[in-house]
Amino acid sequence: MAIGTEEQIAQWKKEKTVGIIGLGDMGLLYAEKFSEAGWNVVACDREIMYDILKPKYADSKFKFVQDGHRVSRVSDFIIYSVEAANIEKIVTEYGPSSKVNAIVGGQTSCKRPEVTAFEKYLPDDTKIITVHSLHGPKVNTEGQPLVIIDHRSNDNGESLTLVDSILSCLKSKHVYLTCDEHDKITADTQAVTHAAFLSMGSAWAISGIYPWEAHDNKWLGGIENVKINISLRIYSNKWHVYAGLAITNPQAHKQILQYATSVTELFALCIDHKREELLDRLMKAKEFVFGKHTGLLLLDDSLLDEFSLSEKGRHEKSSVPNSHLSLLAIVDSWYQLGINPYDHMICSTPLFRIFLGVSEYLFLTPGLLEQTIEAGINDKAFRSIDLEFVIAARKWSSIVSFESFDLYQKQFEDVQRFFEPMFPAATKMGNDMIRTILAHSKKQEANDV
Repeated sequence: MAIGTEEQIAQWKKEKTVGIIGLGDMGLLYAEKFSEAGWNVVACDREIMYDILKPKYADSKFKFVQDGHRVSRVSDFIIYSVEAANIEKIVTEYGPSSKVNAIVGGQTSCKRPEVTAFEKYLPDDTKIITVHSLHGPKVNTEGQPLVIIDHRSNDNGESLTLVDSILSCLKSKHVYLTCDEHDKITADTQAVTHAAFLSMGSAWAISGIYPWEAHDNKWLGGIENVKINISLRIYSNKWHVYAGLAITNPQAHKQILQYATSVTELFALCIDHKREELLDRLMKAKEFVFGKHTGLLLLDDSLLDEFSLSEKGRHEKSSVPNSHLSLLAIVDSWYQLGINPYDHMICSTPLFRIFLGVSEYLFLTPGLLEQTIEAGINDKAFRSIDLEFVIAARKWSSIVSFESFDLYQKQFEDVQRFFEPMFPAATKMGNDMIRTILAHSKKQEANDV
């Protein structure tokens, strides 16, 4: 990261303006962080919302204006914080108003469509340096990966230094990639992870189950707490956050399809009682993904016991062995796709690190994988919910393959409504869990060094 000197930054804060087009959760996070750090920030949301939102932002440190033209005309660094499905339409409208020699970027999770829109509709004198914070708006930005893509500047690093300096107030880890590198890595680290948690939520919702309230204690214990808390965390966010990555990124299509295929095939092996074939397949996946693993695990089950949404769950563990189909399928997917998840740790989201951690725990804790396989084949306690999980994974894969934002939104919001009463408690519990896990991971990394 090459930020300017203290004198340069002080001068830039007097002279330069940062523009935010779109005040959704991430756009607002950026606007508040930058203005609190002393940068001049001007921001807008949809023009139709101006009169409604003006009182809300009247006392903000940033300047709230009517539309993207007013942002673009005065801003030296313009960030489009809009839905991936709408990026081309909005850049078409506001891009031509960009200030001469402005730096322009965006926050979408798939960069190829975004950059294509910039190239097509921005004036030739503008620079294109785009960004992506690899975390949600409810996560502390400090220490989290922040991808920066210098796609078009050609000024010996001057524009990049300014962008680095502005973004430095987030205290994130700056990672420099190309557009295509970013899209491949985000697909590798997020597409299958999101598909797993979305499918879990869908399966519980269609079955009418709040798993933390189940009377048969099937979803108690640390790993179950991760599944529940992270699934609810995803559904408490806006649907377009996940739809953009899944639908606009061709790499994600292939991976989500593979996840649905792995879920289906592993489930079929279980119900056909093909134990040796299932064991052979999963041991190959284990060797491919974890064969070179050294050091301590990213997390352990006992670390997570306290993060249950029910009082009972904080004091008891499930007495029912789980088939853990969702976890088995994600490791199998990595194996089938030839993805080594450890290659992308520098760009990993908190959710990815957590899911990798519980996958490690399942596959590397002595005897646990074998117990899980036996449960999948012989114990019918999870058979019905596993069937719903298979259906959900295949449905999400179909929606993505149709490239339908409307279907994605409907499916997401149907499940969202089912879990909505628990979102406040789940958000607080999820934040506490993520902080604990990330702190634990840092200790493990230090021990490994």
